[in-house]
Amino acid sequence: MPSAALSPSQPPTIKFLKTPTSQAWVAQAIANIDIILLDHAQCERKAAGTAIQMMSRYPSSDKLVRELTAIAQEELSHYEQVNQWLDKRGIPLQPVAPPPYGAELKKHVRRQEPDRMLDLLLVSALIEARSHERLGLIAAHCPDQPLAKFYRSLMASEARHYGSYWLLATTYFNANLVNERLTELAEQESKILNTLHPEPRIHS
Repeated sequence: MPSAALSPSQPPTIKFLKTPTSQAWVAQAIANIDIILLDHAQCERKAAGTAIQMMSRYPSSDKLVRELTAIAQEELSHYEQVNQWLDKRGIPLQPVAPPPYGAELKKHVRRQEPDRMLDLLLVSALIEARSHERLGLIAAHCPDQPLAKFYRSLMASEARHYGSYWLLATTYFNANLVNERLTELAEQESKILNTLHPEPRIHS
């Protein structure tokens, strides 16, 4: 999935996202990188859990199960890698309170099938797209160059993940319907992030 080149002065433009992340978030994240690492570990674990839950909900959807198995495995691998960085920096692994982002976005998931399946796929695509953007911003601005390199190394897989969720949506649903619903959900996603959460998080 295409994205613009990263630079310290220009945030990347990510397909699917309606608005780019603010410089206020970048400043908050870089000033609190240890907390961001803790939240990042939590995000990777949750992302693996989301993929597994969706596989369990739709076990007869062969392509979905195969794609999400691979995503869950990769998310768990990233979880372990982030945990290794926490160890390097002497940060004990511990939970952090989640921002309202995920819960607010999931409020827009419709309850009835097949709408629920479509919305779950597209919400996951948007979350992965925002993760891709923000990990790239950390990579571009983090003064710790080894850590910045680590974040750059994650970007390709994050882009692949949001592309996979979108492709799954177009596999099971009409493309025009997918794009129309994606636009609606992307607008809600941007509204949720209009106000910077006071606690530094990947999705604050």
